[in-house]
Amino acid sequence: MDLQLFGQQLINGISLGALYGLIAVGYTMVYGIIRLINFAHGDIVMMSCYFAFFGYALFNLPWWVAFLGATALTTLLGMLIDMGAYRPVRSAPRISALITAIGVSFLLENFALVVWGGRPKAFFRPDIFGQVVTLGDVHIVLLSIWTPAITISLLLALLYIIHRTKAGIAMRALARDMETTRLMGVNVNRIISLTFALGSSMAAAGGMMWAMKYPQVNPFLGVIPGLKAFVAAVLGGIGNVAGAVVGGFVLGVAEILLVAVAPALAGYRDAIAFVVLIVILLFRPTGIMGEPIVDK
Repeated sequence: MDLQLFGQQLINGISLGALYGLIAVGYTMVYGIIRLINFAHGDIVMMSCYFAFFGYALFNLPWWVAFLGATALTTLLGMLIDMGAYRPVRSAPRISALITAIGVSFLLENFALVVWGGRPKAFFRPDIFGQVVTLGDVHIVLLSIWTPAITISLLLALLYIIHRTKAGIAMRALARDMETTRLMGVNVNRIISLTFALGSSMAAAGGMMWAMKYPQVNPFLGVIPGLKAFVAAVLGGIGNVAGAVVGGFVLGVAEILLVAVAPALAGYRDAIAFVVLIVILLFRPTGIMGEPIVDK
C-alpha cells in the first residue's frame, strides 16, 4: 500500500470510527448505570435520521434547524422509552429488561416501516459537509474532518457534565451503588432519564452524520451501526465513556485498513467487528479502558 492510499484510508477509518464511538457512548452510559444493553439504541439512531429528513424535506427548515430539532426530538424519544418501557421493569430480573429492549427495537423498526414505508429515502448533505479539500495527493470530504471534530467536542462536553456537575456526580454514584444513592436522597429515576437523554442526543448526532456519510434513510438503518457501536463499547470498556470513543476509533481504523490491505476481505467487512468482539470477550472482557465489574 502506497503512502497516499494509506493516508486516504486512515482518514476514512478515523471518520468511521468517530461515528461508531459517538453512537457507542449511549450504550456505555446506560449500561454503566443500570446494567442494561439497550438494543433499541441503534433504532433511536434511525429515528433521528427520519426526524432530520422530514424537518428538511417536508417542512423546508434550514438544515441546521432540522438537525437541532431532530436532536431535541430524539432526546425526548430516549426519555419516553425509559419512562414507558424500562422504568416499569426496573426492579424485575435483568432478563426482563433485556427482552423489553429487544421489543422496543422491533417496535421502532416496524413503526418506521408502517408509517414511512420501506423504500430508502435520499438523505441530504449540506454544502459545508460535502466540499472536498486536497492535501497533497489526498482528497478529503469535509464531513470526514467534521465527524471526529464533532465527536471529540461532544465527548469533552459529556465528560464535563459527568465529572463537574451535580447530575454527573449522581450518575457516577448510581453506577457504583444504586440503592445507597437512593437512600442519600437522589431522584434515581430522574438521573436515569437524564442518562437516556444524553445518550440519545449523542445517538442523534452520530445518526445524522452517518446518514450524510451513507446518504439514505430506511427503517433498518440503525441495525449495523448499532451493533458495531456495541462492539466499540465492549472494545473500549463498556461503562467507560471515553473508552467507548477510543474503541470506536480503533474499530473503525482496523476495519478500513484491513479491507484496504486485503481487498479480498471486503465482503467480510461487517464480520470483522464481530471477530473483534469475540477476541475481546475471550482475552480481555473488560475492554481497553474498562474496570472489573462486580455483579451485585
